Amino acid sequence: METDTKLSKITLAFINDKSPILDVICNDFIASKFDVLFRSESIENGLSQLSTLNELPKVCIIDLDFYDKNVLAQLQKLRTQYPSIKLIAHSDIDAKKAVNSLLEIGFDGYMLIDSDTYNFKKAIEVVTNDRRYFSTGVADIVSEYFANN
Repeated sequence: METDTKLSKITLAFINDKSPILDVICNDFIASKFDVLFRSESIENGLSQLSTLNELPKVCIIDLDFYDKNVLAQLQKLRTQYPSIKLIAHSDIDAKKAVNSLLEIGFDGYMLIDSDTYNFKKAIEVVTNDRRYFSTGVADIVSEYFANN
């Protein structure tokens, strides 16, 4: 499949706070010969790993822990330090406040917990072509956000 060949040249990073779902998706990407540059368990660790790379990943998929009070500040720091990296959130939270906060930071995608490897491949393809990709479950929130901003 042409898309898989094109996507396999895209470098990825995963910041994953113990999400077994994202672990499976990451392993699927590795098995598909995607170039996964690193996996980390926290945004702080991810920032540290990014600082050591010669080449930045094109896309960073981040499993969000909104229960961490510092998560939005850490994400803003990530966006500020690495503005060229496309950011895709992975979360089970479909609340307006959470989605809007990430849109304000500049996230390119938001995938809900029921997303599978196929959905992530599609999201990666879309965001690397300078567009945005959001799960159906947050589409109304995203549409409202962009209509008002």
